[in-house]
Amino acid sequence: MKITVVGAGAVGASCAEYIAIKNFASEVVLLDIKKGFAEGKAMDLMQCASLNGFDTKITGSTNDYNKTADSDICVVTSGIPRKPGMTREELIGINAGIVKTVTTSLVEHSPNTVLIVVSNPMDTMTYLAHKVTGLPKHKIIGMGGALDSARFKFRLAEAIGAPISDVDGMVIGGHSDVGMVPLISHATRNSIKVSEFISNERLEKVKQDTKVGGATLTKLLGTSAWYAPGAAVSGLVQAIACDQKKIFPCSVLLEGEYGLSDLCIGVPVVLGTDGIEDIVEIELSDSDKAHLYTSAEGVKKTNSLLEF
Repeated sequence: MKITVVGAGAVGASCAEYIAIKNFASEVVLLDIKKGFAEGKAMDLMQCASLNGFDTKITGSTNDYNKTADSDICVVTSGIPRKPGMTREELIGINAGIVKTVTTSLVEHSPNTVLIVVSNPMDTMTYLAHKVTGLPKHKIIGMGGALDSARFKFRLAEAIGAPISDVDGMVIGGHSDVGMVPLISHATRNSIKVSEFISNERLEKVKQDTKVGGATLTKLLGTSAWYAPGAAVSGLVQAIACDQKKIFPCSVLLEGEYGLSDLCIGVPVVLGTDGIEDIVEIELSDSDKAHLYTSAEGVKKTNSLLEF
């Protein structure tokens, strides 16, 4: 199993590290445009192998897509990160050009790959990948919902005072501060609705804290977060590589599902060896449905800024 990660910055390197530590891939290729950067990150990570007990081979390359040939899964993290005060949407001008070049180059060398898009604005970059690569719908996945759901579960566990392993929850909708739809009505603690444990007011705060989870970290760190995004990507990669049939909320191309078409947005999907094996349509409350449709309008507005 060969995995390529494009972008050797904090998110890409964390992603490569988590994949390697889980020891399900034979090789991870780390690619970056900055001379020597990916090679240095790969060497540093390989020097962890004996200490962390993994046998995955990590190699680095400066912009040589020949090294990525025949990758089973390709992850695109490249692009400029958010700075404090920036929205994900403000990155579109620069990142669209980068993502277009990267995705077409990857598919040229790995025509049967599954593509995972991390670059922001993520839903729009996922949609762009569909337009420029020609890959089948089930082979292009946007990562955002998996990360947003992890942040949601963190906030729920914090509010309830429960271990995070007790808590389950999901975020659908756009991967943006205003577009996320944390599904409070579906969130549980050991199969018991979270509303049994805390007030509606506290749940509303959890919801709002989740939606600004990325912005909160950007303000604290001075740049985008990397540990949780890297872990979220590795979870998707492992589900596909190991044919786990796990359900994650991911940004996928909708063609009538949830009453939406011609956009990529976060909904629950089953992931296996072919990528997206099923889009799971769950029953939504009128409020959540309205928020999802509002989120979709925001995504379409951002998509309209693309130039193919």
